[in-house]
Amino acid sequence: MSSLIRFIIFSSISVGSTLALSAKGGNMQHYSGDREIVEVYDPDTVDKAPQFPGGDIAMMNFINRERVYPERAYQEGVQGRVRCSFVVNEDGNISHISVIKGVESSLDREAVRIISEMPVWNAGQIGNRTVPVYCIISIPFRK
Repeated sequence: MSSLIRFIIFSSISVGSTLALSAKGGNMQHYSGDREIVEVYDPDTVDKAPQFPGGDIAMMNFINRERVYPERAYQEGVQGRVRCSFVVNEDGNISHISVIKGVESSLDREAVRIISEMPVWNAGQIGNRTVPVYCIISIPFRK
């Protein structure tokens, strides 16, 4: 059985930042102003989870190729894993990128940039119907 998740996106004033809150169930609703409710499916409950083109190894190769370690963070020895969420939409495009657990602001911004540059994914499916799916990945930064 598929589990639908509803989450509210609150846009913040700072560039590129959003906060996502989740709750179960309900119909799609849109609010005017700075928040939006988006319905997505949990990846564990769809028949076919979304996939980066070429699979997980191809995704790691993409991340390693695209990642640009912010110079100051590198020099100061800042490292860690930036945990991000995003939605893979019915057409495979990525939206609603959010930092769930950041490390440092420049690393957080770089993780969001990498995800925003990803190619179109193979969309998640329930039966033969493509559906939006909520995903979480970590982008590692190590010296």
